[in-house]
Amino acid sequence: MAGLHSCICPRPLRMLPLRNRRVQGFRCCSNGNGEGTQTPQLLKIAVGAVTEFLRLFTPADRERTVLVDDEWNDEISLSNVDDVLSIIRFDYEKAYFVTGLFTSAIYADDCTFEDPTIKFQGKDLYARNLSLLLPFLLNPSIQLKRIEKGLDSEKEFIVASWKLRTYLRLPWKPLISVDGRTIYDLDEEFRIVRHVERWNISALEAIIQIFTPGPERPDR
Repeated sequence: MAGLHSCICPRPLRMLPLRNRRVQGFRCCSNGNGEGTQTPQLLKIAVGAVTEFLRLFTPADRERTVLVDDEWNDEISLSNVDDVLSIIRFDYEKAYFVTGLFTSAIYADDCTFEDPTIKFQGKDLYARNLSLLLPFLLNPSIQLKRIEKGLDSEKEFIVASWKLRTYLRLPWKPLISVDGRTIYDLDEEFRIVRHVERWNISALEAIIQIFTPGPERPDR
């Protein structure tokens, strides 16, 4: 999750190319297969290394616990895509990107999580990575703009479009503002096996945004 390099003059939405899919009458994108703009491997390695560094050196008593909504574990019964879509919509109402409040029961244990800067497997690792990120967010918000289901080669999936806005708790208070979409690939038991983010900026622009002073002073 990162922001536009220029938050004063936002550019049109430019999602990274994905393999062709159809979502209720229009074609959308999914994970790249080598086409289009690719994130430099060195940048991905650097982001992964920083994440691991934070995980290893963040004191246990200072690491914020992510509140995963698992009280439904014994009650959740997923019989179709609409069940999953309803739960994802509910998680967006809780702003799970910026609060850590997500329903882990709808994810496969080895679910793949990917954005333009990093890729890894495991919903537990996703929760831990969120716990590292959340303390740095200041006045965060995420707006769900659209969510819908689709079908690709007889495999069902869900696409959510959103807008993220947050300052970071750094001395120069950078503003992160990005339009994006998340693709949720489902297996035959309607569990999420892939959670893939696509942004309207490149990974390099996202990193640059972090080091750009915010245009206004956020409330403390």
